[in-house]
Amino acid sequence: MMQRLLGWALVICGLALAGCNTVAGLGKDIQKGGQVLQDAAKK
Repeated sequence: MMQRLLGWALVICGLALAGCNTVAGLGKDIQKGGQVLQDAAKK
């Protein structure tokens, strides 16, 4: 059971990192998301 859960966690992490290619890209994606939330809060 634990191995199966770990396997799925690795697959999900792999897909998430593949979407932004690098850790720097992940940071930029998070920053953009924060900016969208800030803009929505200002309106």
